[in-house]
Amino acid sequence: MENLENSTDCKETVSPLNNSGSTVNSTVSGYDGKAMGFVLVHAGAGYHSESKAKEYKHVCKRACQRAVDRLRAGGLALEAVTSALMELEDSPFTNAGTGSNLNLSGEIECDASIMDGKSLNYGAVGALSGIKNPVLVARRLLSETQKGKLSAGRIPPCFLVGKGAEQWAISHGIPACPTEKMTTKFSLSGYKRNKRKMELAEQVETKRKRQLCGHENDFGCLEPVGDILVAGEENNSACLDTVGVVVVDREGNVAAAVSSGGLAMKHPGRVGQAAHYGCGCWAENARDVSLYSTAVSTSGSGEHLIRTMLARECSTAMQAENAHQALLEAMQNKFISSPFLAGEDCVLGGVIVLRCCTCGEAQRSEDIQALLVEFLWSHTTESMCVGYMSAQDSKARVCRCWWFTYCICALSSSRSETASEA
Repeated sequence: MENLENSTDCKETVSPLNNSGSTVNSTVSGYDGKAMGFVLVHAGAGYHSESKAKEYKHVCKRACQRAVDRLRAGGLALEAVTSALMELEDSPFTNAGTGSNLNLSGEIECDASIMDGKSLNYGAVGALSGIKNPVLVARRLLSETQKGKLSAGRIPPCFLVGKGAEQWAISHGIPACPTEKMTTKFSLSGYKRNKRKMELAEQVETKRKRQLCGHENDFGCLEPVGDILVAGEENNSACLDTVGVVVVDREGNVAAAVSSGGLAMKHPGRVGQAAHYGCGCWAENARDVSLYSTAVSTSGSGEHLIRTMLARECSTAMQAENAHQALLEAMQNKFISSPFLAGEDCVLGGVIVLRCCTCGEAQRSEDIQALLVEFLWSHTTESMCVGYMSAQDSKARVCRCWWFTYCICALSSSRSETASEA
């Protein structure tokens, strides 16, 4: 079994799982009149085409800036996380909102969820078509649950899917957007390429069945599907998955959100981890000064993340003294080696994690506001693109992790040289 490896600069492997790593902290202060808050975003754990590296970096930077603009204007974590995720959804290069993978029927069906650490309320949509920004529907569902019961004592929904979700969104003032407007040249070409691969695979399977039945004919020798495929294609281009955001605001409230177009060529109606409670995202304010507030967003194979509830597992792990080691162990024990995934050959997933607490002197004085923020990420996929920014930073920083089997990073704004900037 392979162990996780960790890195503080996204460039080299530092130590295996059984060694302890150090976590770098970022103190976000507000007593000098400056804005407070911090945002961490990701553009998916999966495969990021080298030819589109600049686009991935730029969208992460724009998402960070959108969140920070909200925080500087006095907005709270829930507003900032929504703004950042909308930016990620609007990019044609991410698998969320515009540019999402197409399903078997050539349609876009999106999943999204959002969680507020202060109220612990949650909103989600699954297999949603016809809405440009699924996170807006999830956010509206969360807001509606806070208003209390509906007429006749009915409990308001927090999770809607399919046509019902689309109708609910439109009835609550969120404009419709047809699939053709959300489909990009990239997503359409990927759909056509994958459809061709599936047709070839079905032809090969038909040949095999005929041979087994003793009816081999002019088809001749069978070739594996991989040998038939056109050479030189970016066969992994559709593997880019869920995007997500975690935020802490000036009051120490945390929020998390996630959005995804799901697997390429998925069956219509399939709902991934991005919509499931405790699987796609998690946010929880500390209920005691001895605890940390935590926010988590995941990415990867939805089925793997659902069966392990990775978002909530990572949040729970962050109450340990050493966040670095805690995340390593959570990824190893709760995901890679999870008994719920015992039959899986390749476990694919990624996670961004933020935890924070009030600094010691701030706890003793009402006139001082300072948050100690720690942020980390880990992935078992080929690559992961991450961006981060505090409300006091002049610009966002972006790091692309490549070719680590298992990687974890802990960075702070005081060590900007450890991240690759565009």
